[in-house]
Amino acid sequence: MDILPQLKPLLFLLVFVFPITVEPISKSADDHDCPVQRCRHDGPLIQFPFRLQHYPLHCGHPEFEVFCSRFTNTTMMKLSSSSGFFPIQTIDYEGQQFRVHDEDGCLPRRLLNFTLSSSLFQPALLTEDSVCSYSYMTLRNMTLLNCTTAQNFSTFTTPETYDWKYIAIKCLSVPGHQVLATTPHFTISDLPVDACSTLSELFLPFQPIQGDYMYACELDTGLFLTWSEGKFPECQNCSGRCYINYSSNQVLECYPPIPRLKHKGLSTSFIVMVVSVCGFVVLSTTAASIFYHLKQSIKRKEEKENQRKIEKFLDDHKSHVPTRYSYADIKKMTNGFKKKLGEGGFGSVFSGKLPTNGVPVAIKVLKDSEGNGDDFVNEVGTIGRIHHVNVVRLLGFSAEGGKRALIYELMPNSSLGKFITSRGSNKSSSSFNWEKLCNIITGIAKGIEYLHQGCDQRILHFDIKPHNILLDHAFNPKISDFGMAKLCSKEDSVISMTAARGTMGYIAPEVFNGNFGTVSYKSDVYSFGMLVLEVIGAMKETGLTSSDNEVYFPELIYKCLIQGEELDLELADDGDAQIAKRLAIVALWCIQWYPVSRPSMKAVVRMLEGTFESLIMPPNPFASTTQMEPTTTPSS
Repeated sequence: MDILPQLKPLLFLLVFVFPITVEPISKSADDHDCPVQRCRHDGPLIQFPFRLQHYPLHCGHPEFEVFCSRFTNTTMMKLSSSSGFFPIQTIDYEGQQFRVHDEDGCLPRRLLNFTLSSSLFQPALLTEDSVCSYSYMTLRNMTLLNCTTAQNFSTFTTPETYDWKYIAIKCLSVPGHQVLATTPHFTISDLPVDACSTLSELFLPFQPIQGDYMYACELDTGLFLTWSEGKFPECQNCSGRCYINYSSNQVLECYPPIPRLKHKGLSTSFIVMVVSVCGFVVLSTTAASIFYHLKQSIKRKEEKENQRKIEKFLDDHKSHVPTRYSYADIKKMTNGFKKKLGEGGFGSVFSGKLPTNGVPVAIKVLKDSEGNGDDFVNEVGTIGRIHHVNVVRLLGFSAEGGKRALIYELMPNSSLGKFITSRGSNKSSSSFNWEKLCNIITGIAKGIEYLHQGCDQRILHFDIKPHNILLDHAFNPKISDFGMAKLCSKEDSVISMTAARGTMGYIAPEVFNGNFGTVSYKSDVYSFGMLVLEVIGAMKETGLTSSDNEVYFPELIYKCLIQGEELDLELADDGDAQIAKRLAIVALWCIQWYPVSRPSMKAVVRMLEGTFESLIMPPNPFASTTQMEPTTTPSS
């Protein structure tokens, strides 16, 4: 049991009574290296902690990197790995806040699909009593509701609708369904619509409307974010106050605390304080020990129940599951877990050999007592009965108490995700060219088609992404990680889900918003399309700067294709350009907003293996939320 948390009160006392002197922190740089600039004459000033991408690293904090867009000279910034790029409208250095906005005018859609990557940024919350009052912009915690209705609600509030505090989000609504934003303390029965379901809860910005209504407001297209210099790593060891000196552009200054008077002797109050703290430590240690043992007892009871559930499943499916090994066998296979191949939230992967024939294998050792065993049962029950050249083969497993392991065939070239990420240091590799890339993507498509059509029951993977695609010695792809998979009949492929599952950025729209269709095998098609676009993005020219990414990359691909422009990709010969366009067109078909507009994986394979001339350019996937009818897909 970790004793450090229990000693915190005593450590606090020592620091309080005997303060330690800390050297002031001061970081500076030559003003010639970090001049204050604007992307355009009416744009915001760019100075510390913000840093232009081509400036030296000491000019700003890495989380505040910005660049000037190529065409409009707009100041652009990426808030997280999945957010895309946001234009910055204003920066208030004294108030320590800046405003970003969505150029398409649908900020809620972007807020649904990403989280801020750093605690440096926080929404600027104004504590107003109403949704909009006077001339202040406000940020409110709202609940998004999907309401089945033919009514058209207003996109702004007025004194007549103010008591209801609801507002329509038109850019997320479709015919027959209205998405309404309302405050969390209001119930569905308070609304003028009966059939509503909750989509999500998030903060939304509102702005007052200039007009006849005193308290009228509408959804804003922008968002204010704040930062605090106290959260910079450079200030973590400052015992006083840490400030940014904006007059010198990029200097962090640590101001020491007010000196304390030293004690010349032990006073009665000091002795009482020490005795009180020691008593508190003893009581805290005793309480923590009791709590720890109770928690472990509950944990052991839950694990026994989980193990009984796993054993029952294994007994019911003896004829379908692969070979079972003891945990001692697992230790021998891995030579005492000597060689680790990778690590993730699920546990660790080790290199090993089968005891019967010495075949190299990869052994995934799950964390002790991780979850309730559902992912383990899913993996063994699903992948254990699959035999396909493009699906990783499960050779065995182990389940003893809280210790569980899965044994797979070894993939010497790791995952597709790691391979495309490391291309920058492996430019000389001739094994990863456009022809091989097309073969890999076609193999993935055939594997997914097999899951959807080749088994007795349709298998929906729900986590198709590059890191779940393993590559064998000949770079043949194999789909892995079936922990989120679900089974359904081929006749009725609609899936009922209580919560979204998958990896952010690859999740289909209907998985988290029922307005856009039902969850089905078409959700895997969407994830496949996003995977293909990510792989294409890894083949971009290395000489390009981030300003080429100012537009959401899939949208940039679509604009280049529809306007007949060349894609900024590494192309070794003329045939590569045609392969790249083929892959891009197929991917854009797969990420159509409505599931009915996406092709089946059988049609995807046909497009990948057919003639280039037979390909049809898909409609714009990024305008799908405003169109009245879903588009027609290629023939299945």
